[in-house]
Amino acid sequence: MEAKRSSDLPPGFRFHPTDEELIVFYLKNQASSRPCPVSIIPEVDIYKFDPWELPEKAEFGENEWYFFTPRDRKYPNGVRPNRATVSGYWKATGTDKAIYSESKYVGVKKALVFYQGRPPKGVKSDWIMHEYRLSDSRKQQPNKHLGSMRLDDWVLCRIYKKKHPGKAYLDQKVEEDQKIEMRTPETAKANEEQVMLKFPRACSITSLLDMDYLGPISQLFSDNISGYDFQTSMAGAGAGQAQMFQFGEVPNYQNTTDSGKFQVTSAQTSVFNHQPWFGP
Repeated sequence: MEAKRSSDLPPGFRFHPTDEELIVFYLKNQASSRPCPVSIIPEVDIYKFDPWELPEKAEFGENEWYFFTPRDRKYPNGVRPNRATVSGYWKATGTDKAIYSESKYVGVKKALVFYQGRPPKGVKSDWIMHEYRLSDSRKQQPNKHLGSMRLDDWVLCRIYKKKHPGKAYLDQKVEEDQKIEMRTPETAKANEEQVMLKFPRACSITSLLDMDYLGPISQLFSDNISGYDFQTSMAGAGAGQAQMFQFGEVPNYQNTTDSGKFQVTSAQTSVFNHQPWFGP
């Protein structure tokens, strides 16, 4: 949201007045019908609009907008201002701040927040208003607007929308997540391998054999196991009897050159006088 720019300011200049300058050089001149140093603050009854409609009513401003606006009474015989708008209301927050110029009390600054809906069930928004009024405005009220709903001829309002510090971080986080989703499978695999190198984990023997640099060893074991046949024969075993190794026996492995297979024969001796450890 950006209001139309005024030609009163040279290119490169910005309008960032202090609280004292707003009271002394702008609001005081407006209340006394004298010209302001720069005519970039329009006269708008802001309570006839919602805050998001006001930037287009301003003559200058990018992130904050300034207006001269009148104030009406909420009740005919009261001094409370009517702050209701089209779809909500402005609610005062905090305490009023006194503004001084050379140790002289010149005005008051009040902070307000815009709520959508009607009180007391309004929903708080991010729109903020700083309202500036002259220090002697209350003294002139009983005589100047007797029998009228007008409370003040002019107050100066600065309106802006509050920014959330965490919003920029969330937007950046969403952008990074989108970039991660757009990665190709090759890039994702390369990043995963880098993470695995940075953070080692405990591996089993099977996992070690699956590694690239242990691949030939794994293949060697696989080829040898698939090409070997273990045949076991027990000498002296009768027909129909279960074959078993005797305690203390050492198998004899004989390699046959023609078939490339191992044949295992049991030894005929035992450490216990050639008697089987288990048997009838």
